[in-house]
Order: sequence, then structure tokens, then C-alpha cells
Amino acid sequence: MSLITHIIYDCDGLLLDTERLNRQVNQTIASRYGKVFDETVHRQIIGRTASDSAQILINRLDLPITIDDYLQQRYELVTDLYPTAQPLPGAKILTEHFAAHGIPQAIATSSIRQRFDQKFIRHQSWMRLFACIVTGDDEAIKYGKPAPDTFLVTAERLGADPINCLVFEDSPAGVIAAKKAGMAVVAVPAKDSDSTIFQLADSIVNSLLEFDPTHWRLPPLSPARDK
Repeated sequence: MSLITHIIYDCDGLLLDTERLNRQVNQTIASRYGKVFDETVHRQIIGRTASDSAQILINRLDLPITIDDYLQQRYELVTDLYPTAQPLPGAKILTEHFAAHGIPQAIATSSIRQRFDQKFIRHQSWMRLFACIVTGDDEAIKYGKPAPDTFLVTAERLGADPINCLVFEDSPAGVIAAKKAGMAVVAVPAKDSDSTIFQLADSIVNSLLEFDPTHWRLPPLSPARDK
């Protein structure tokens, strides 16, 4: 096991409870055309860029709209929803723990910067714990997840060797991207996900509350874990 010196997190469905909001948005758009957005389609788009997700959704549901049409409708719906996003169990306590021990952390998300800022608008102090934040519209990223670009760019900006990075991901696309980047990965699948699709991950936990840092030779958490 390589020495872990840096931590990288996905955002949606991992740090913030936004996948519930994304489902709501996609269900609303699909219903406008008499279609049903179900969990099967959701699992295919989770972790991907908005444009890639739009193309998959349009193809799978045979929607009579373009990618730009979908993105415009999505933008109108998420503008009010994203600022309500709340941290998922264990997210703050884990990131605060690593920050207290001086371990550099970053966020590597497929969201564009504008959407990311909407999600974190009420969590500014928390955002300051991260040494860098790389979003899906970053000019240095040629291909989104499951390509490794997002994680490689993040490691470069952290000044870290990919082999020394530990990634937390909740999507199959994100797990694949991190492994392609040469990083260790802890998968945190949603409750209704099929865990077998996360077999590439080095470890699978049901929640960030279950993560044991000592397994990775990282400082142990205190017994009190209530966030």
C-alpha cells in the first residue's frame, strides 16, 4: 500500500446531498415529454459532466430535445435547488479531521464552476478546508470522468504524485477515472446502487461515517462521530 499524502473528493452524492436534487430535476424534465426517469438511467449518468449526462438521458428516454435544450431547462430548475444542498453524513467530520492533521485535500467534480458555487454558497467556511477545487469546465480538462483528466489535473495542482492520492467517489464513472489516474479509491455507493459495479475500488463503504483512516495509515478519528 502506497503512502497516502493527499485526499481528493468528488462532490455530488459524496460530500453534498445533491443527487436527490438531480433526480428531482431529471424527473421533472422527463415528465414534460411523457417519459419516466428511473434509477437505471440515473446510474448511467451519475458522476458525468452535464453535457455527457444530457446526451445519455436524451438517448435513453428518446427525448425530442437537444443537449442545449436540456441544459437550459436544467439550469432553470437547479438555480433554486442547489443552494439548499446539505452535507452528507460524515463529510464534514472527515474533512475537518484531515485538515486538523495538515493533510492537503481537494475536490474534483464534474460540475461546472457556476453550479459548484451554487451548491456551496451556504458552506463557505467548509470550502476553505480544500487546497484546490477542480470543476468540470476547467480548461485543463480535455475529457470528463470516466477519463482520468479531472484527477490528474487535481493531483498536479496539489503538487502530489497520483500514487499518493486517495480518492473518495460515489459513482462508477468516478471510480474508473481515479483508477485510470493511478490513484487509490474508496467507493461510497448510494444506498440503492448495485455494489458489484464498484469492484474496481480498493475499498467500499456504505457511508463516510464507516471510513477507517487507520487502514490507510492515516491519523485515527476520535470516537465521537456525529456529523
